[in-house]
Amino acid sequence: QTELFADLAPVDLLKFKDLKRYKDRLTAAQKATGEKDALIAMRGTLGGHPLVTVAFEFNFIGGSMGAVVGEKFTQAVNTCIAEGLPLVCFSTSGGARMQEALISLMQMAKTSAALERLKQMRLPYISILVDPVYGGVSASLAMLGDINIAEPNALVGFTGPDVIRQTVRVKLPEGFQRSEFLLEHGAIDMIVPRGDIPSKVASLLDKLMHSRRAKEPLVDVEEKGANAVGENDSLSPLASENQQDSAN
Repeated sequence: QTELFADLAPVDLLKFKDLKRYKDRLTAAQKATGEKDALIAMRGTLGGHPLVTVAFEFNFIGGSMGAVVGEKFTQAVNTCIAEGLPLVCFSTSGGARMQEALISLMQMAKTSAALERLKQMRLPYISILVDPVYGGVSASLAMLGDINIAEPNALVGFTGPDVIRQTVRVKLPEGFQRSEFLLEHGAIDMIVPRGDIPSKVASLLDKLMHSRRAKEPLVDVEEKGANAVGENDSLSPLASENQQDSAN
């Protein structure tokens, strides 16, 4: 296994402060988890299949998605496209990181666009939902898998059930955000206990990669050039002057 994009670190562009300074929250989270941000990207092998895996660290500010999480995820997709690899994502998150405001919300569109490029290359994306998955993560990359797998009894939704009850003021179905309810209503594809996930994913990759090899990609990487692997989408929260000039 090899960690990817380990040099990416968050920046407090907005000098945000609530009860604590965002800078101090980052320092505390980095010290507690040993990670620079809430997403870890790895290159490895499962069941004989080379792949890229990304996983959220919930103990890093609730696994929230900011600029670094979005960039790491996008670069992981780019690596898969460049090397013809499948992507597996383990999501557990409270949603977009409020301390980064619109920059964090932008990551929803950025990661979704990256996954569309992966889809065009007919490369598998398996999304695994780990309790809990909420907010901007559930509304983007977490639910866009070719196959969406959840752990038993996992909470998955956009907003917490108490907030929804207080807003709509109606009685909601029991367990309406649990993975069992989502499976029954077609929102996910399967429920797999954590200990069985590696073997299940390996089995799925056997089928998906075999199917992929039997078909041509929808996009020719060499013909499309750098844009096919998203080099121009690898933007910091604020585009550089050179990139802005070239766009003009």
